[in-house]
Order: sequence, then structure tokens, then C-alpha cells
Amino acid sequence: MTDFAHSFKALVLAAALALPGMAMAAEPAMMKGGMMVDPQGMTLYTFDKDSGGKSMCNDDCAKNWPPLMAPADAKADGKWTAIKRDDGKMQWAYDGKPLYTFIKDEKPGEMKGDKMKDVWHVVHQSQK
Repeated sequence: MTDFAHSFKALVLAAALALPGMAMAAEPAMMKGGMMVDPQGMTLYTFDKDSGGKSMCNDDCAKNWPPLMAPADAKADGKWTAIKRDDGKMQWAYDGKPLYTFIKDEKPGEMKGDKMKDVWHVVHQSQK
């Protein structure tokens, strides 16, 4: 095999491996049964006290309402943004609203946190 053939094969292989990474990443959440859920199917919530794309749920609050974490290099895409939390980690937000799960939701589809203290709300289809 010539050097050209080896180089061409290597180039084709490199392109094939690179293309999947260049495709748009999947959204960090999806709609299921009329509500937004994380990749594990757990219900996602918003918190009324969050404002300006900033999470106000930290420390003990974040233990009960775990943030939907984003990778450090997450990029905005449409209504999806990644916000920096007080601890420096990144969290997904949808339409400017940080997203959370609820520790008492034990299995996919549960919504035990909806309307909790009148400040926590399930993200519904109409909000998307």
C-alpha cells in the first residue's frame, strides 16, 4: 500500500470519528407526559426565587433540590443556557430559569415537589 493510501485511510477514519462529536449534542432534558424530565426521567422544577438567570438555591437547598448540572464546557443552544452557580459549577437553565430535581421524587414521573411552598413548579409542556 502506498503512503498516499495509508494517509487517505487515516484521514477517512479521523473524519468518521470526528463527525459524531461535531453533531449537535442532545438537549439536557426532554418532554415526557407533558412535563420536562432529565435523562433519567426525573421531573424537573423551577424555583420562583431564581432571577436574572441566577440560582438562589445553594447549600442545604441544593441538597433537597439537586440542580440539573451541566458540563463545564456547556454551550448555549436556543432556549438552553448554562449558568454558573455560587460554587463555580455549571447548571442547565431553560428560557433563563435554572432547573432542578427534587430529592423526594424517588422514581421517574413523580412530582412530589410541585407547588412546594408555592415557589417550586414542574416545568410543563406549555412552558417549553
